[in-house]
Amino acid sequence: MRALKIIVTVIVVLILGALFGTNLGRRAIFGPLARPLTGRTFPRTPERLARGKYLAESVSGCMDCHSPHDWTQHDAPITPGMLGAGESIPLPDLPGRVFAPNLTPDPATGAGNWTDDQLARAIREGVGHDGRTLFPLMPYPHFRHMSDEDLASVIVYLRSLAPVRNPVPATEIIFPVKFFIRTVPQPLTQPVPEPDLSTPVQRGEYLVDQAGCSDCHTPMVKGEPIPGLDFAGGQIFEGPWGRVASANITPDASGISYYDEALFVDVMRTGFVKARKLAPIMPWPAYRGMTDDDLKTTFAYLRTLTPVKHHVDNTEPATPCRLCQTSHGAGNTN
Repeated sequence: MRALKIIVTVIVVLILGALFGTNLGRRAIFGPLARPLTGRTFPRTPERLARGKYLAESVSGCMDCHSPHDWTQHDAPITPGMLGAGESIPLPDLPGRVFAPNLTPDPATGAGNWTDDQLARAIREGVGHDGRTLFPLMPYPHFRHMSDEDLASVIVYLRSLAPVRNPVPATEIIFPVKFFIRTVPQPLTQPVPEPDLSTPVQRGEYLVDQAGCSDCHTPMVKGEPIPGLDFAGGQIFEGPWGRVASANITPDASGISYYDEALFVDVMRTGFVKARKLAPIMPWPAYRGMTDDDLKTTFAYLRTLTPVKHHVDNTEPATPCRLCQTSHGAGNTN
């Protein structure tokens, strides 16, 4: 086993050496491409506070990931008094120990000494306040599409949180993944305007992107989405809630073609698909805070997805699936 590890290490070093002459290679070795920080601040207004609270708590999952939960309950409530105070991500198959940091304004253990632009760069560009690369479980590739005004609103909201003294360990990503993720961040040097929300589908597309739905509902191999299975489910999530596979949410017969708008809204509000209970790793407790209009436009966009035939059924025993290359309920029917 030790010899195998040495061989793998040598191979990775050779790969990095081959890449050294490229931009990707330099980033992998020396750190992410990051723009210089500025002294910009985001003025606090009631409108921004309200919008930021809505986005962070009900759409983008900020509070869901950065707060500890009671995973034994159906709605996985946030521990009282710990909103935004950080959490150990309870997914055992991650390449290391991943912690969502304390985002409250506590100066000793939270974000109290981080500048507005440090927060902005972390949220949309994946570079932390200390210059490190954020593990892409933090969905900054989606958040880079967040408009400047929505970004300002989220930061104004984070500044409003009650300070919580809660030391959170630093994320530790294993070799060689810790080098490869340094190639992911891309600086934003131009303004990000408000998206075109003139139709329900366009509005729903923006919300689905900000919620990162594709990350959970698209199966992956070695961190890369499997082509042709966008939103088709099968991604495995194992933790204190048990072992579940994400659902196929395309409008195929094997997906959610039987949903109508009313059922979709009810599922997001209650965490039940009729009599079937959703696992709390599906963040419906956050999404139930979305307005009816936003849930309806989200559903309108999902109806436009390309139908993908991929049976996923968590009520059935896990069996190998040739499509998503893992094992899940109804996998042998694909």
